[in-house]
Amino acid sequence: MKSTYRNLEARFEKLTSIVIAILGNSITFIIAFCLVITWFFSKEFYHQSIHKSIGEIILGVTFLSLFIIQKTFNRFSISLQIKLNELVASHDRANNEIINIEEKTEHELSEITKEYAELATLVKSEENKRTSINNDKQI
Repeated sequence: MKSTYRNLEARFEKLTSIVIAILGNSITFIIAFCLVITWFFSKEFYHQSIHKSIGEIILGVTFLSLFIIQKTFNRFSISLQIKLNELVASHDRANNEIINIEEKTEHELSEITKEYAELATLVKSEENKRTSINNDKQI
């Protein structure tokens, strides 16, 4: 059952990656823009009441905004990931396995998150030990 779920989850992640790439593409925006303009100049659009026409205009602008927002998010996400990769790669003691972590599956990301949560707990307990030792030495 778990393998079926993981297989389904992996396929869904691939599908979402493809959809995100399509929605964030400039050509997709141009196609959507042409569709909206075609709809606005259709005979049906001009035979509606003013309220329906305004609603259609708002719907068209919202539809086009989806593509612009996705393109902006894709660019932001990629630039942020490049910056993080540079920081990780430039630090000697950093775990270089997390470079390009965005390409990992959700399950792999969950496992890595657990590892770092355990590491954070370990570091915090070591800090508490050092603090208590320093406090004992001062007394």
